[in-house]
Amino acid sequence: MIPVTKEKILEKNQEFEIEIEDYGNDGEGIGHYEGMAVFVKDAAKGDRALVRITKVKKSYAYAHLVKVLEPSEDRSEPLCPHAKVCGGCSLMHISYDRQLAWKQEKVAQALKRIGGIEDPVGIMEPIVACDGGGLHYRNKAQFPVGCDKDGNIIIGFYAGHSHRIVDTDSCLLQPERFDEIIGACRAFFVEHRIKPYDEEKGSGLVRHIVIREGRSTGQIMVTFVLNGDGFGGHEQALVHEMRKISGIRSIIINTNKEKTNRILGFTNRVLWGSDVIEDTIGDIRFAIGPMSFYQVNPSQTKRMYEKALEYAGLSGGETVWDLYCGIGTISLFLAKQAGKVFGVEIIEEAIEDARRNAKLNGITNAEFYVGRSEDILPEKHKKEGVIADVIVVDPPRKGCDASLLETILSIASKRVVYVSCDPATLARDVAILTKGGYVLQKACVFDNFSQSTHVETVAQLVNIAAKPGIMPDL
Repeated sequence: MIPVTKEKILEKNQEFEIEIEDYGNDGEGIGHYEGMAVFVKDAAKGDRALVRITKVKKSYAYAHLVKVLEPSEDRSEPLCPHAKVCGGCSLMHISYDRQLAWKQEKVAQALKRIGGIEDPVGIMEPIVACDGGGLHYRNKAQFPVGCDKDGNIIIGFYAGHSHRIVDTDSCLLQPERFDEIIGACRAFFVEHRIKPYDEEKGSGLVRHIVIREGRSTGQIMVTFVLNGDGFGGHEQALVHEMRKISGIRSIIINTNKEKTNRILGFTNRVLWGSDVIEDTIGDIRFAIGPMSFYQVNPSQTKRMYEKALEYAGLSGGETVWDLYCGIGTISLFLAKQAGKVFGVEIIEEAIEDARRNAKLNGITNAEFYVGRSEDILPEKHKKEGVIADVIVVDPPRKGCDASLLETILSIASKRVVYVSCDPATLARDVAILTKGGYVLQKACVFDNFSQSTHVETVAQLVNIAAKPGIMPDL
């Protein structure tokens, strides 16, 4: 008799009932069938559900949620009718309190399993919730523009893991004025027969509409990403329509003629108004252009940077290095309480923004350098004797480069403040730093991206026995 292998347990399109026992890393529900893990999008822990298998792997499977037979206490009816198909709100079917608890647990588990922290819960502060139950928090949105099968213009967001546009009139994560802007653009394109971009053919004009808001100032920038240099004879009419909307401060044409998934091109032209809008974090003013990186949740950003400042433990005379500094948001926040701040970022345009923002705020004790942090920090240390009392890192999702971690251990600063957008890479880097002599003292989770699985964390590592120049053997 041939034994039944796990590949034979489930087949595509097979339907069955299942109990959802836990959440996966991407917020999907997890149940088991004959010992095999089944991942179910839009399921909540505690649901009893009817599911249909969509893909079978060797030791696990994916399934579509057909029907909730008995809802979990975690379950909440999504407020947005597009929540199941739009790629933006993967957790809207889960109550907000439970979203927060899951994110706190996600970070704790990463620190324990990957970071080797024995009791992460004991050092973690309560998660910082988003205002308003996690709605209307974003200050930036990128709307792809296309056509449906009947040739009608559609503007909205991509469906999950695809480039299929979900046509939407409103989004509960954005300011209501964004809905008004998109409605005006939709009507304008129809009236003037302006063609959306076709990804497959590379034809058509309008690729994306990018809207940014300075939350504290109310200023709005609208950037039209075009497969061309402009709207021809329709530009003044467009300006006239856009200026009817309260808060419009800047209208930009961004040209992207390449056949690429990258949203913004490299050329911008001011169609009307200013080339920047302004916002504030605390008492620091920032000028934000169409290409600037700027956190999308302003109220949470302020709280997060205040926590970074607290963890830095500045008394007024320290030298601080802010690595992956972007446009200098954290650098300028820290400069008010530090002796000297050095910001490093590999993107030249971001450093130009950082220098402009320092000048805008009259901050003279912050210097910014273009280049790799792992190159610039050791060079300044060896050649000029520049020290680093505190190092702040805010890396991309992939975490810190290994050479940068080696540099941090070599410099042996008193404290490292790690601002992370990915729990797994945070935990990986914490493991390296703790093996090199640092101790993870505190961590605080921030719900900056409510209704989605993304989460931010600020962690404080203190140097108690770092050995300069020695990289731990992993």
